[in-house]
Amino acid sequence: MRVGLVCPYSFDVPGGVQFHVRDLAEALLARGHEVSVLAPAADDTPVPPYLVPAGRAVPVHYNGSVARLTFGPVTANRVRRWLAAGRFDVLHLHEPVTPSLGMLALWIADGPVVATFHTSLVRSRSLQVAYPLVRQSLEKISLRVAVSEDARRTLVEHLGGDAVVIPNGVWVDTFASAGRDERWTGTPEAPTIAFLGRLDEPRKGLSVLLRALPAVLDRYPGARVLVAGTGETGQEQAREALGARAGAVELLGGVSEQDKGRLLASADVYVAPQTGGESFGIVLVEAMAAGATVVASDLGAFARVLDDGEAGVLFRTGDHDDLARTLLAVLGDPARRAAVTAHAARVVGRYDWSAVTDQVLAVYEMAVAGRDAPVGEDPSSLRGARLLELRRSRA
Repeated sequence: MRVGLVCPYSFDVPGGVQFHVRDLAEALLARGHEVSVLAPAADDTPVPPYLVPAGRAVPVHYNGSVARLTFGPVTANRVRRWLAAGRFDVLHLHEPVTPSLGMLALWIADGPVVATFHTSLVRSRSLQVAYPLVRQSLEKISLRVAVSEDARRTLVEHLGGDAVVIPNGVWVDTFASAGRDERWTGTPEAPTIAFLGRLDEPRKGLSVLLRALPAVLDRYPGARVLVAGTGETGQEQAREALGARAGAVELLGGVSEQDKGRLLASADVYVAPQTGGESFGIVLVEAMAAGATVVASDLGAFARVLDDGEAGVLFRTGDHDDLARTLLAVLGDPARRAAVTAHAARVVGRYDWSAVTDQVLAVYEMAVAGRDAPVGEDPSSLRGARLLELRRSRA
């Protein structure tokens, strides 16, 4: 099968959706399918051989984060050329209502189209604005996928229709076999706590973790918090929250995939203190696979991944006092940690790419079965492009 994957977000600064698209492409390639990925990326950005760069992206604030998107007539022409060259059996768009490549490809393409929705929002002005632009194009989608029940609910409430839920995937064996690193391995008296996320995005919850730390350091003066992620505000946040004890926080910066696995395997506890905007929680699955005890805010998406607290321990979202109590209870109870990680090891296989790829391929086969021609260009797409330019000129 010839598969075209479209990622809306830039590979210049990778994130969860980019990793999902990359890993899906590699899982499909490993099974003998032909795959091409179209994604924003500067011409000099190192990308895998199956990825076609669609040009440099522009940072846009979206869903409490900064998304790097690319749009406009020049990008639309690149999409047209890529579609014409690909002659794909199925086109798989990610976040097709985000004003980037996925939306352009949805306008331009005609044929078997699958769309995956990643976003979870209670209320979204951006989706309300985007809906009139894509309402007719959404009818072209053969089958819809959501990465979680939360993402499915956002789709139903804001755009109508429904979707099959297929979770994000993880290479479970890769994380399960990650060895410990002495730099990040703690002791019963001096445990290590890991956090991964962009430091300058408030919704990632670093401030909640830092405000919980004084109580933890009172009980475990040698405890260390290992913070992996990009952003310039981490040290400043640590000083504000901890004062003279800010040295307990070690900023690791961005880490490689190999180091991420070793960090998660080494830490006594992985903390996910996010405050909202999460539709799944891929790093929770990675931590579960690596054998870390997960402590996470009780967001709906996180609770579902963690089997309602059986595969991880939940605390009240945004409540640093409850996080402190939870961390102290978990760190002080090795038997509980062992029970939680054992349950996580039993259930994490449902998120392995072997299982997820089976489900995605089943969706592709249904989409292709309903059409008698490969993906081509929709003759009406030029009219949609003109409408977009008119709206942009009036904005």
